[in-house]
Amino acid sequence: MAQRGRKPIPTAIKELEGNPGGRPLNKNEPKPQKKAPRCPAWLEDEAKREWKRMAKVLEAMGLLTEMDMAAFAGYCQAYARWKEAEEFISQHGSMVRTPNGYLQQVPQVSIAQTNQKIMLKFCEQFGLTPSSRSRIVAGADGNGSEDEMEQLLGGDA
Repeated sequence: MAQRGRKPIPTAIKELEGNPGGRPLNKNEPKPQKKAPRCPAWLEDEAKREWKRMAKVLEAMGLLTEMDMAAFAGYCQAYARWKEAEEFISQHGSMVRTPNGYLQQVPQVSIAQTNQKIMLKFCEQFGLTPSSRSRIVAGADGNGSEDEMEQLLGGDA
């Protein structure tokens, strides 16, 4: 059965955003160790490069865990395929002339668009879009947690 309404936002992202809705955080949400999983050997080379680049960022933010391997691999693979298609289009153009003389879009345009949509869906899940970054509030220590004394006093950290 499909879930109704908005998709739930992970507690880690809510905490980084300062819990703007003010609703109680899910205390029973699974809390896997905040450690990046090992990069799968089956990823394309470009996907592995993206993994190495972004895993450090997400791990530092506490948003990448062992449980996220498949989702993060999906993002990295979509990134690699999107980049490959965009490079093809840049080099060869987005249109070709058919034997009948008609202009036709090359398949790489559709491949790029599809993989960009996939990437953006994963980015939303990991809080990597500009709008989600603009909502993240870092605490005084820079890692997203407020100073305990500021919390007690109700002040801004």
